[in-house]
Amino acid sequence: MSNETLRDEWAKRYGSSQPKIICVGLNYADHTDESGFEAPKAPLLFGRFANTLCASGDAIVLPRGGGHVDAEAELAVVIGERAHAVEAEDAGRVIAGYTCANDVSAREVQFGDGQWFRGKGFDTFCPVGPQVVAFDDLDPSDLRVQQRLNGELIQDARTSALIFKVPELVAYVSQAITLEPGDIILTGTPVGVGYFRDPKLPLRAGDIIEVEVEGIGVLRNEVRDA
Repeated sequence: MSNETLRDEWAKRYGSSQPKIICVGLNYADHTDESGFEAPKAPLLFGRFANTLCASGDAIVLPRGGGHVDAEAELAVVIGERAHAVEAEDAGRVIAGYTCANDVSAREVQFGDGQWFRGKGFDTFCPVGPQVVAFDDLDPSDLRVQQRLNGELIQDARTSALIFKVPELVAYVSQAITLEPGDIILTGTPVGVGYFRDPKLPLRAGDIIEVEVEGIGVLRNEVRDA
């Protein structure tokens, strides 16, 4: 499924082919520790454009000159209703469901720029899928989140370890940004990403990345050169 096809499907389901993609950084304590940053006192937000979206089965394309590229396994929240200044206890009424996401990151670009927008913003850098599980069918509070690289388990955690939980994130984002149907919130990635390993473990052409979230399924993508 191409980026255009995925966005067409998103438009049919949610009414928007250009969803806002709002990401949360450093939302697992062990990942904060491995990256050498201070633990955030509030959710650390950054954004992506819809050009980054791709589906399960699509290729993640390594950009020319992008340096070290990582995959990051995450639970993603899909918004179902327009929402502004929602309280955490009411967050459920605006959530359509949940899916798997891969927060792909070009690290030298990300850290070299001094902010994260470009390093996270390349085409194909936000695979999502393989399905959206409805809000009523899944409790996101304690789901297993895994990343496998060529069959090797490199990330493995549970969403119960999130510093800021799903209702808090929806509430926090909506205080500043009006959420629309189809918008996506990526909740953060756990320990184990390749850049912070010794030795480092960058993505290479031909790699197969699988992101699995309990109760949702497996998001699977092959890595290719530009």
